[in-house]
Amino acid sequence: MSKVYFSTWREEHINNIGKDEDSWEESAYKLPEQYNEHSSSKAFIGWDGVALFDKDVDVVKLATEYAHQYQEYSQACGRCAPGRWGGRILYDLLDKIARGEGTVSDMDHLKEIGKSMQLTSKCEIGKTVPNPLIDLMTHFEDTFLECINEQKPSKHYHENVDYIAKITAPCMDACPAHVDIPAYIEGVRDVRLDDSLRATRQTMPLAHACGRVCPHPCEDECRRSNLDSPISIMELKRLGADYETDHNLGFFHPNKGKKKAPTGKKVVVIGAGPAGLTTAYYLALDGIEVDVYEALPVLGGEVTVGVPEYRMPWAKYSQDIEVVKDLGVNFIINHEVTADEMREFETTYDAIMIASGTRLSKKVRCDNERPEITGYWGAIDFLDRINLYEKFDIPLTKEQKKEYAIDADFVDLTGKIVVCVGGGFTSMDVVRCSIRAGASRVIMIYRRDEKTIIRNTTYEEYHEAVEEGVEFIFHSAVEKMNDEDDVLKSLDFNRFELVPDPDGGRAQLVKIDDGDFSLDVDYLIPAVSQAADLSFLPSEWELEMTSWATIKTNGIDYMTSRKGIFASGDCEYGPMTIVNAVGQAKRGASVISRFVQNGGEITLTDDEIMEDHLRKMKVYDKKEKVTGWLAGVARQKSEVVDVDSRKDNNVEVNFGFTKEQAQSEAERCMRCYYIAMVAK
Repeated sequence: MSKVYFSTWREEHINNIGKDEDSWEESAYKLPEQYNEHSSSKAFIGWDGVALFDKDVDVVKLATEYAHQYQEYSQACGRCAPGRWGGRILYDLLDKIARGEGTVSDMDHLKEIGKSMQLTSKCEIGKTVPNPLIDLMTHFEDTFLECINEQKPSKHYHENVDYIAKITAPCMDACPAHVDIPAYIEGVRDVRLDDSLRATRQTMPLAHACGRVCPHPCEDECRRSNLDSPISIMELKRLGADYETDHNLGFFHPNKGKKKAPTGKKVVVIGAGPAGLTTAYYLALDGIEVDVYEALPVLGGEVTVGVPEYRMPWAKYSQDIEVVKDLGVNFIINHEVTADEMREFETTYDAIMIASGTRLSKKVRCDNERPEITGYWGAIDFLDRINLYEKFDIPLTKEQKKEYAIDADFVDLTGKIVVCVGGGFTSMDVVRCSIRAGASRVIMIYRRDEKTIIRNTTYEEYHEAVEEGVEFIFHSAVEKMNDEDDVLKSLDFNRFELVPDPDGGRAQLVKIDDGDFSLDVDYLIPAVSQAADLSFLPSEWELEMTSWATIKTNGIDYMTSRKGIFASGDCEYGPMTIVNAVGQAKRGASVISRFVQNGGEITLTDDEIMEDHLRKMKVYDKKEKVTGWLAGVARQKSEVVDVDSRKDNNVEVNFGFTKEQAQSEAERCMRCYYIAMVAK
């Protein structure tokens, strides 16, 4: 709810003009009436209407400045006359009226051009820019006519008012890294894959990784969903990155030329996973010296040692890492940082970013669950052993062979029965890797249903696992581990049923009395979640922690309760997606850069403030009726390697789009750019 003077946002009609402020009707939307902690907003104007928070807003100047943003940021593709020239006419005529030189016929022309753009522009930015302008001219016609009839400038025309604008789109807003998705899709459509990759890497240095293993939250907020089905956004992102490696072109580094001169400031980053790499990338661009400490013998974090080769080929991901290295970042691998070193870092560096991830597998919480039982194998360690061998030829040690009851130098599960407990990407990686390691039977136990596991991962991931022979037992949980002389022999299970909540809440799992069953098994691999190992943090720092035993920040600037110590990624929020970690780290690096160069001050940029406002407002409207586009255009589906050709090896499963498929899919994009602007 927001207190407004006037609002037409999303077709609401609130007019508190002439009313006592105590009796003002409030908006149903989370509009940015408070810009930041230091200043309030006078008005917000965007693709879906306008909201005034202050009686003294100059509505004519507001309309003029909004039209100006269409010129300033012009994302109009130039493929239609209304979009290309209509915006120019809107600005020229509005500015003419605002400076006191307009005519009544100019008003008529403005409305005519605006309505023409709404109906005939090919892209959404051209269709939506006139919306709030027509609202203002309709509801404040007397104010516009006053400037015209008296031939005088609008009341604040010559005064300095801050107008802060941002280009967004529903997909961009949903992306934690705020990647310019319509731009990279347009690069694919125009067969300019260099432009496509360049658009991605502006805000997402890990283009190869996020083109393959991103859970694509952007697709959940694609306006095309309101018409037929969402654009295959992640698959299209992959194309620009593949163009780079498949043609041996080195790498496109759109930001390298923008690298600033050395500042003399130094930052240390703990962890070289997606969050650590991203932090280092953006700090290095700002001329800050960066040292990154990594406990693993390789770079890349869980994307390297947790995501299998068949999903994320190392040759591709290593290219993303090279982009960071190329900026001069210093990496120290195979080095577990200690509390004493952290104390030293606090005095020798200007700031610390903790991005150490969550690398401790949590227990399934069953009876007799003991790590010393042979056959009990945490998911993180299991995937480490798989991937360190497959990607880097690092064999099992003698101690590891004994611990895991394996004779080979690699994870060989030939003839073994494996049970994994979980329902997310990690558990899916475990069971599919187990199939490839030769297990005779692989079972995933999950407390919820098929629909939930698909929502937690992807439709494709789940069905590919089923094709490969993974068995899924839903609404079940492990009750007890049974061993003989500390060797796992079998598992006892409980079955549950979902019982609807009579009050309409979430359905509850209730144990079925006669549903218990047992299975002989060789390995139990818990993949229910991961925890952060933060034993390297000095106890006297007393960093504030979350209820999940991760490092607490405010989720906005990513500084911890101790000044100069920042956290991002899994160790801050708990296990999350790669794109979430990148988005957090990008923001964190931005804040750190200003922190170390501006005397320890914590600030956000206007762009970051606007990002937060727009996310609260919700750019995507799932109830919106989309018109003007051809419905029923099928979403393209990339081919995958035949199941019999993939389930005993680590060849990449997904072929990606062909050129024809990619262009066809890119053509489905409605280019839903929007302009948002605050006056303060």
